[in-house]
Parts: sequence; C-alpha cells; structure tokens
Amino acid sequence: MLAFVARRLVQSIPVVFLSSVMVFLLLHLVPGDPAVALAGSDASPDTVLAIRAELGLDRPLPIQYGIWIGRVLQGDLGRSYASKLPVGEQIAQRIPATLELTAAGLVLALLVSIPTGVLAAVRERGPADWLVSTFNAFAIAVPNFWFGILMIILFGLVLGWLPPSGRGDFGQEPGQAWKFLILPAVTLALNQSAILSRFVKSSMLEVMHEDYIRTARAKGLGEWLVIRRHVLRNALVPVATVLGIQFGRLLGGAIVVESVFAWPGLGRLILQGIGNRDYAIVQGALLLLVVTFVVVNLMTDLLYGLLDPRIRFSRGVGR
Repeated sequence: MLAFVARRLVQSIPVVFLSSVMVFLLLHLVPGDPAVALAGSDASPDTVLAIRAELGLDRPLPIQYGIWIGRVLQGDLGRSYASKLPVGEQIAQRIPATLELTAAGLVLALLVSIPTGVLAAVRERGPADWLVSTFNAFAIAVPNFWFGILMIILFGLVLGWLPPSGRGDFGQEPGQAWKFLILPAVTLALNQSAILSRFVKSSMLEVMHEDYIRTARAKGLGEWLVIRRHVLRNALVPVATVLGIQFGRLLGGAIVVESVFAWPGLGRLILQGIGNRDYAIVQGALLLLVVTFVVVNLMTDLLYGLLDPRIRFSRGVGR
C-alpha cells in the first residue's frame, strides 16, 4: 500500500511542476502591466520602471520563475502587489469558504446523481428514465452563472426566502449560514449532478448484464437487494474516476459561482487579482488549486482498491 502511494506521489511531481510553469507563463503573457496598474495611468515612465524593478518584473522570465518557485518550495507564496499582504495569509482566509461551497455542491450532486442514475438504469426506456434524461440534458445545457442569477431573482428577490448573496457564519448563526449556502451550492451542483447521473446510469447498465448478476438473481435474491449489494457497488468503481475529475471542475466552477453570489472565497480572490494584475495572488491561488486536484486524484486511485479488490491486487497495492 505504501509503495503504491509513494509511486503515485512521484508520478504527480512532474504534473505539479509543469502546471506551475504554465500558470506562471500564461499570467505573464496576458496583456497588461501590474506596474502600470499600481502606479496609475498618469504616472511617469520613471515611476513605472521603478515599480517594475521593485517587483522584480524587469528580470528575465526564467529568473522570475526560479525565484518564485524557490520561495514556494519554502512555503512563501510572496506578497500581493496591491495590498502588500502575504499571499498565503489571504488564501488561508478565503480557502475555507471555497471548500465549504465545494463540499456542499459535491454532497448535493451525489445526493441527486446516485438515486436518479440508479432509477434511470432500473427503469430503462420507461417514464422515469425519460424524466431523468430530460432533467440531465437541461442541467448540462444551462450555464452556471445564468442559473445562479435566476435563483437569486426568484428565491432571493421575488419570494424573499433566501439571501441573494454573502456568506453566513456557522460558528455563530448556523441556521442563517445554511440559508446563505443553499443557493450557491445548488447552482454549483446542478451541472455536476447531471454529469454524474449519466455516468451512474451507464455504469449500472453495464454491470447489470454481467454473469454474476444473473447468478445472483438465479439464487432467488430480490431485485433491489441485487441492485444495492451487487450492481451499485461495482458500478461505483468507474464513477469514482469521474468523481475525482468532477471535484476539480467544482473547484473551477466555484470561481464563477462565487462571483455571482458575492461568496468570499478563493474564486473571488482570483478574479480580483486578475482585475488588479496581481500576479502573486493569482499564481498562488491557481497553484493551490492544482495541488488540490492532484491530491484528490491520488485519493481517487486509493478509493479504487477499496471498491474493487481486483484493482488493488492487479496494481500491487496489497503487496
């Protein structure tokens, strides 16, 4: 088990390294100069040059990258160009809100996708399958930001049931905090629940035609017992693969949802950093998202072995 984890960690190092290079280069290729943004449009060229020298932007890109990645390896993400505050502190303040929203969206997506996927597979070509497929097609087609705006108008402004924006504090007012969380979590989960539901259905249909399922039915086991004990567990193995990928998409989708609902998370911090040409903020936040995605995929690989022992032994996890 430890050997498998160590091997996967070693394989993840090049992914993180190449991702850091891409994040660094893409941001520096975007039009705009943070020195001009900080100095103002009326600043003299000498002032802009002085700010560029102070920020180290006058050095070649390889040297800038080397300095930045060296500090990152020491746990220093640098300082914000705009606020002069440590990037690590600002990310630490925002990341709990993003993880809270992402976790809520993932839980909602699972609560919707697994029952609907199972129902569509068991009642294939029936009315239930048609309703689930129609809902999934609608959920995939609707953009998150548009659906979020509709939710704000309907439940926040017209009906007044839920707050249209902001975030509550679970430590002080948990009941009110849940109300703030519902709209952005539902908006974030809509698209992902439809995608996962389709994968659950297709995986269920594939497993239901296996020989051991026919054997279980021949032994006299009830249909729902066969579905729950034999079909669903084996069908979740490929779904776990998609789940790890979808978690990364949820983190990315949280950037848009946080902007729509004024959710004070990492997504809003990234958008503010892009608007201010604050490379340090954007680089640190994006690098954190990349590392989180790699860790989640590593955990997904370990989950394979728990769901299906054949995968564990074929990869040598159990040795």
